[in-house]
Amino acid sequence: MLHRIIAQQLVRRKGVVVGSQSVRYLVFDVESVADGNLVSKLRYPDELPEPREAIELYRKELLEQQGTDFIPYTFQVPVSVVIAKVSEDLRLLDLVALDEPAFRPHVITDHFWRGWEAYHRPTWVTFNGRSFDLPLLELAAFRFGLSAPGWFDIQAKGYQQRRNRYNTDAHLDLHDLLTNFGATRFHGGLNLAANLLGKPGKMDVQGHMVQDLYHAGQLAAINDYCRCDVLDTYFVFLRTCVLIGKLTLAREQELIGQTREWLVQRRDSSAAFASYLDKWGDWANPWESAAAAGQQTAASS
Repeated sequence: MLHRIIAQQLVRRKGVVVGSQSVRYLVFDVESVADGNLVSKLRYPDELPEPREAIELYRKELLEQQGTDFIPYTFQVPVSVVIAKVSEDLRLLDLVALDEPAFRPHVITDHFWRGWEAYHRPTWVTFNGRSFDLPLLELAAFRFGLSAPGWFDIQAKGYQQRRNRYNTDAHLDLHDLLTNFGATRFHGGLNLAANLLGKPGKMDVQGHMVQDLYHAGQLAAINDYCRCDVLDTYFVFLRTCVLIGKLTLAREQELIGQTREWLVQRRDSSAAFASYLDKWGDWANPWESAAAAGQQTAASS
Protein backbone atom coordinates (compact mmCIF):
# COMPACT_ATOMS: atom_id res chain seq x y z
CA MET A 1 0.00 0.00 0.00
CA LEU A 2 2.78 2.42 0.93
CA HIS A 3 4.62 1.69 -2.34
CA ARG A 4 1.44 2.45 -4.29
CA ILE A 5 0.98 5.80 -2.53
CA ILE A 6 4.61 6.80 -3.16
CA ALA A 7 4.29 5.81 -6.82
CA GLN A 8 1.13 7.90 -7.20
CA GLN A 9 2.88 10.92 -5.66
CA LEU A 10 5.81 10.55 -8.03
CA VAL A 11 3.47 10.38 -11.03
CA ARG A 12 1.71 13.55 -9.86
CA ARG A 13 5.01 15.40 -9.61
CA LYS A 14 6.12 14.21 -12.99
CA GLY A 15 2.91 15.13 -14.78
CA VAL A 16 1.51 13.86 -18.07
CA VAL A 17 3.94 13.81 -20.97
CA VAL A 18 3.26 15.87 -24.10
CA GLY A 19 5.91 14.99 -26.65
CA SER A 20 9.11 14.67 -24.63
CA GLN A 21 8.11 17.08 -21.87
CA SER A 22 5.74 16.76 -18.93
CA VAL A 23 3.09 19.41 -18.24
CA ARG A 24 3.85 21.44 -15.13
CA TYR A 25 1.78 24.58 -15.74
CA LEU A 26 -1.54 25.30 -17.44
CA VAL A 27 -1.74 28.92 -18.60
CA PHE A 28 -5.33 29.76 -19.46
CA ASP A 29 -7.91 32.40 -20.21
CA VAL A 30 -11.72 32.38 -20.37
CA GLU A 31 -14.25 34.24 -22.48
CA SER A 32 -17.87 34.13 -21.37
CA VAL A 33 -21.32 35.44 -22.21
CA ALA A 34 -24.40 36.25 -20.18
CA ASP A 35 -27.21 33.73 -19.78
CA GLY A 36 -30.12 35.77 -21.12
CA ASN A 37 -32.78 33.54 -19.60
CA LEU A 38 -31.24 33.93 -16.15
CA VAL A 39 -30.92 37.69 -16.54
CA SER A 40 -34.55 37.95 -17.65
CA LYS A 41 -35.86 35.85 -14.78
CA LEU A 42 -33.83 37.44 -11.98
CA ARG A 43 -33.48 41.05 -13.10
CA TYR A 44 -36.85 41.58 -14.80
CA PRO A 45 -39.25 39.02 -13.27
CA ASP A 46 -42.33 41.13 -14.00
CA GLU A 47 -41.63 41.86 -17.65
CA LEU A 48 -39.68 38.68 -18.55
CA PRO A 49 -38.16 40.16 -21.71
CA GLU A 50 -36.62 37.94 -24.36
CA PRO A 51 -33.13 36.74 -23.38
CA ARG A 52 -31.18 38.99 -25.72
CA GLU A 53 -33.34 42.00 -24.82
CA ALA A 54 -32.79 41.28 -21.12
CA ILE A 55 -29.04 41.25 -21.64
CA GLU A 56 -29.13 44.59 -23.44
CA LEU A 57 -31.31 46.13 -20.71
CA TYR A 58 -28.91 44.96 -18.02
CA ARG A 59 -25.86 46.18 -19.95
CA LYS A 60 -27.45 49.59 -20.33
CA GLU A 61 -28.21 49.79 -16.62
CA LEU A 62 -24.68 48.80 -15.69
CA LEU A 63 -23.19 51.33 -18.08
CA GLU A 64 -25.30 54.13 -16.61
CA GLN A 65 -24.66 53.12 -13.00
CA GLN A 66 -21.07 51.90 -13.06
CA GLY A 67 -19.53 53.12 -16.31
CA THR A 68 -19.14 49.57 -17.66
CA ASP A 69 -21.62 47.26 -19.37
CA PHE A 70 -19.87 44.08 -18.25
CA ILE A 71 -22.39 41.74 -16.65
CA PRO A 72 -21.18 40.02 -13.42
CA TYR A 73 -19.69 36.57 -13.87
CA THR A 74 -22.45 35.00 -11.77
CA PHE A 75 -24.81 35.53 -14.73
CA GLN A 76 -22.35 34.13 -17.26
CA VAL A 77 -21.27 30.85 -18.83
CA PRO A 78 -17.93 30.05 -20.52
CA VAL A 79 -17.91 29.92 -24.32
CA SER A 80 -14.14 29.82 -24.77
CA VAL A 81 -11.35 28.38 -22.64
CA VAL A 82 -7.90 28.27 -24.18
CA ILE A 83 -5.07 26.54 -22.35
CA ALA A 84 -1.32 26.59 -22.95
CA LYS A 85 0.47 23.50 -21.69
CA VAL A 86 3.87 24.44 -20.30
CA SER A 87 6.71 22.20 -19.15
CA GLU A 88 8.74 22.33 -15.94
CA ASP A 89 11.45 24.24 -17.83
CA LEU A 90 8.78 26.72 -19.01
CA ARG A 91 8.68 25.61 -22.65
CA LEU A 92 5.37 25.97 -24.52
CA LEU A 93 4.26 22.45 -25.42
CA ASP A 94 0.79 22.97 -26.86
CA LEU A 95 -2.08 25.44 -26.98
CA VAL A 96 -5.66 24.18 -27.21
CA ALA A 97 -9.22 25.53 -27.23
CA LEU A 98 -11.54 23.27 -25.25
CA ASP A 99 -14.42 21.54 -27.05
CA GLU A 100 -13.48 23.00 -30.41
CA PRO A 101 -15.38 23.52 -32.71
CA ALA A 102 -18.65 23.03 -30.76
CA PHE A 103 -17.67 25.22 -27.77
CA ARG A 104 -20.47 23.94 -25.53
CA PRO A 105 -20.34 25.57 -22.07
CA HIS A 106 -21.05 22.37 -20.12
CA VAL A 107 -18.49 20.36 -22.10
CA ILE A 108 -15.89 23.14 -21.85
CA THR A 109 -16.33 23.16 -18.07
CA ASP A 110 -16.09 19.38 -17.82
CA HIS A 111 -12.94 19.27 -19.95
CA PHE A 112 -11.39 22.04 -17.87
CA TRP A 113 -11.71 20.25 -14.53
CA ARG A 114 -11.19 16.73 -15.87
CA GLY A 115 -8.13 17.87 -17.82
CA TRP A 116 -6.55 19.38 -14.72
CA GLU A 117 -6.94 16.03 -12.97
CA ALA A 118 -5.68 14.10 -16.01
CA TYR A 119 -2.48 16.14 -16.03
CA HIS A 120 -2.07 15.45 -12.31
CA ARG A 121 -3.07 18.88 -11.09
CA PRO A 122 -0.51 21.25 -12.62
CA THR A 123 -0.27 24.86 -11.46
CA TRP A 124 -2.90 27.12 -13.02
CA VAL A 125 -1.41 30.38 -14.36
CA THR A 126 -3.66 33.36 -15.07
CA PHE A 127 -3.71 37.13 -15.19
CA ASN A 128 -6.38 38.25 -12.72
CA GLY A 129 -7.94 34.79 -12.89
CA ARG A 130 -8.58 34.71 -9.16
CA SER A 131 -11.29 37.34 -9.43
CA PHE A 132 -12.94 36.12 -12.65
CA ASP A 133 -11.76 33.08 -14.60
CA LEU A 134 -11.58 30.51 -11.81
CA PRO A 135 -14.70 31.69 -9.93
CA LEU A 136 -16.64 31.54 -13.21
CA LEU A 137 -15.49 27.98 -13.89
CA GLU A 138 -16.20 26.94 -10.30
CA LEU A 139 -19.72 28.31 -10.61
CA ALA A 140 -20.08 26.65 -14.02
CA ALA A 141 -19.25 23.30 -12.39
CA PHE A 142 -21.94 24.06 -9.79
CA ARG A 143 -24.42 24.94 -12.55
CA PHE A 144 -23.71 21.84 -14.65
CA GLY A 145 -23.57 19.34 -11.80
CA LEU A 146 -19.85 18.58 -12.02
CA SER A 147 -17.53 17.55 -9.18
CA ALA A 148 -14.02 18.90 -8.61
CA PRO A 149 -13.03 17.48 -5.21
CA GLY A 150 -9.32 17.81 -5.93
CA TRP A 151 -9.76 21.56 -6.28
CA PHE A 152 -12.24 22.00 -3.43
CA ASP A 153 -10.01 20.15 -0.95
CA ILE A 154 -11.86 21.56 2.05
CA GLN A 155 -10.53 18.89 4.42
CA ALA A 156 -7.00 20.22 4.05
CA LYS A 157 -5.65 22.89 6.37
CA GLY A 158 -6.71 26.35 5.23
CA TYR A 159 -3.29 27.48 4.03
CA GLN A 160 -2.81 24.22 2.10
CA GLN A 161 -6.12 24.30 0.25
CA ARG A 162 -5.69 24.89 -3.46
CA ARG A 163 -8.17 27.76 -3.43
CA ASN A 164 -6.18 29.59 -0.76
CA ARG A 165 -5.19 32.96 -2.16
CA TYR A 166 -1.54 32.51 -1.24
CA ASN A 167 -1.17 28.95 -2.53
CA THR A 168 0.78 29.90 -5.64
CA ASP A 169 1.71 26.28 -6.30
CA ALA A 170 -1.95 25.59 -7.07
CA HIS A 171 -2.72 28.86 -8.85
CA LEU A 172 -0.25 31.56 -9.80
CA ASP A 173 -2.23 34.70 -10.54
CA LEU A 174 0.29 37.05 -12.16
CA HIS A 175 -1.89 40.05 -11.35
CA ASP A 176 -1.87 39.08 -7.67
CA LEU A 177 1.90 38.72 -7.69
CA LEU A 178 2.55 42.02 -9.47
CA THR A 179 0.19 43.93 -7.13
CA ASN A 180 1.43 42.21 -3.95
CA PHE A 181 -1.94 40.46 -3.64
CA GLY A 182 -4.04 43.57 -4.12
CA ALA A 183 -1.89 46.07 -2.23
CA THR A 184 -1.69 48.22 -5.38
CA ARG A 185 -3.71 48.72 -8.56
CA PHE A 186 -2.40 47.48 -11.90
CA HIS A 187 -3.80 50.05 -14.29
CA GLY A 188 -3.69 48.78 -17.88
CA GLY A 189 -4.05 45.09 -17.07
CA LEU A 190 -2.72 42.32 -19.26
CA ASN A 191 -2.68 44.65 -22.26
CA LEU A 192 -0.15 46.92 -20.56
CA ALA A 193 1.96 44.06 -19.22
CA ALA A 194 2.16 42.48 -22.69
CA ASN A 195 3.03 45.79 -24.35
CA LEU A 196 5.86 46.36 -21.89
CA LEU A 197 7.37 43.21 -23.41
CA GLY A 198 6.74 44.26 -27.01
CA LYS A 199 3.90 41.79 -27.49
CA PRO A 200 0.63 42.71 -29.25
CA GLY A 201 -1.75 42.93 -26.28
CA LYS A 202 -5.29 43.80 -27.31
CA MET A 203 -5.74 43.79 -31.08
CA ASP A 204 -8.92 43.83 -33.18
CA VAL A 205 -11.14 42.17 -30.56
CA GLN A 206 -11.49 43.24 -26.92
CA GLY A 207 -13.33 41.77 -23.97
CA HIS A 208 -16.37 44.05 -24.14
CA MET A 209 -17.03 42.85 -27.70
CA VAL A 210 -17.43 39.16 -26.83
CA GLN A 211 -21.15 39.28 -26.07
CA ASP A 212 -21.94 40.91 -29.42
CA LEU A 213 -19.65 38.52 -31.30
CA TYR A 214 -21.46 35.61 -29.65
CA HIS A 215 -24.86 36.94 -30.75
CA ALA A 216 -23.43 37.25 -34.27
CA GLY A 217 -22.38 33.59 -34.18
CA GLN A 218 -18.66 34.39 -34.35
CA LEU A 219 -17.41 31.77 -31.90
CA ALA A 220 -14.22 31.24 -33.89
CA ALA A 221 -13.34 34.93 -33.53
CA ILE A 222 -13.93 34.73 -29.77
CA ASN A 223 -11.62 31.74 -29.49
CA ASP A 224 -8.94 33.41 -31.61
CA TYR A 225 -9.09 36.40 -29.27
CA CYS A 226 -8.76 34.05 -26.31
CA ARG A 227 -5.75 32.33 -27.92
CA CYS A 228 -3.96 35.66 -28.24
CA ASP A 229 -4.70 36.53 -24.60
CA VAL A 230 -3.19 33.21 -23.54
CA LEU A 231 -0.05 33.92 -25.57
CA ASP A 232 0.24 37.33 -23.90
CA THR A 233 -0.24 35.68 -20.51
CA TYR A 234 2.45 33.11 -21.27
CA PHE A 235 5.00 35.81 -22.13
CA VAL A 236 4.07 37.80 -19.01
CA PHE A 237 4.49 34.55 -17.05
CA LEU A 238 8.01 34.14 -18.44
CA ARG A 239 9.02 37.67 -17.47
CA THR A 240 7.48 37.18 -14.03
CA CYS A 241 9.66 34.10 -13.64
CA VAL A 242 12.66 36.32 -14.41
CA LEU A 243 11.43 38.78 -11.79
CA ILE A 244 11.18 36.16 -9.04
CA GLY A 245 14.47 34.49 -9.97
CA LYS A 246 13.09 31.30 -11.47
CA LEU A 247 14.44 32.09 -14.93
CA THR A 248 17.41 34.03 -16.29
CA LEU A 249 16.81 36.83 -18.76
CA ALA A 250 18.96 35.06 -21.35
CA ARG A 251 16.92 31.87 -21.01
CA GLU A 252 13.66 33.84 -21.21
CA GLN A 253 14.78 35.32 -24.51
CA GLU A 254 15.64 31.85 -25.81
CA LEU A 255 12.17 30.59 -24.86
CA ILE A 256 10.55 33.57 -26.57
CA GLY A 257 12.49 32.83 -29.74
CA GLN A 258 11.48 29.16 -29.60
CA THR A 259 7.84 30.10 -29.06
CA ARG A 260 7.92 32.46 -32.02
CA GLU A 261 9.23 29.61 -34.19
CA TRP A 262 6.50 27.35 -32.77
CA LEU A 263 3.91 29.92 -33.91
CA VAL A 264 5.51 30.36 -37.32
CA GLN A 265 5.28 26.61 -37.94
CA ARG A 266 1.53 26.74 -37.20
CA ARG A 267 0.76 30.08 -38.79
CA ASP A 268 -1.11 28.66 -41.78
CA SER A 269 -3.41 26.57 -39.57
CA SER A 270 -4.47 29.38 -37.22
CA ALA A 271 -5.76 32.87 -37.98
CA ALA A 272 -4.98 33.81 -34.38
CA PHE A 273 -1.33 32.80 -34.68
CA ALA A 274 -0.99 34.64 -38.00
CA SER A 275 -2.49 37.81 -36.54
CA TYR A 276 -0.31 37.58 -33.44
CA LEU A 277 2.83 37.17 -35.54
CA ASP A 278 1.87 40.09 -37.78
CA LYS A 279 1.78 42.36 -34.73
CA TRP A 280 4.69 40.73 -32.94
CA GLY A 281 7.22 43.04 -31.36
CA ASP A 282 10.54 42.32 -29.70
CA TRP A 283 11.37 43.62 -26.26
CA ALA A 284 13.84 46.52 -26.42
CA ASN A 285 16.70 45.27 -24.26
CA PRO A 286 18.29 48.32 -22.58
CA TRP A 287 21.33 46.29 -21.52
CA GLU A 288 22.18 45.44 -25.10
CA SER A 289 21.57 49.07 -26.15
CA ALA A 290 23.85 50.35 -23.39
CA ALA A 291 26.56 47.84 -24.33
CA ALA A 292 26.34 48.83 -28.00
CA ALA A 293 26.52 52.52 -27.09
CA GLY A 294 29.57 51.83 -24.95
CA GLN A 295 31.29 50.02 -27.77
CA GLN A 296 30.60 52.89 -30.16
CA THR A 297 31.99 55.40 -27.66
CA ALA A 298 35.10 53.29 -27.15
CA ALA A 299 35.61 52.92 -30.90
CA SER A 300 35.35 56.67 -31.52
CA SER A 301 37.72 57.67 -28.72
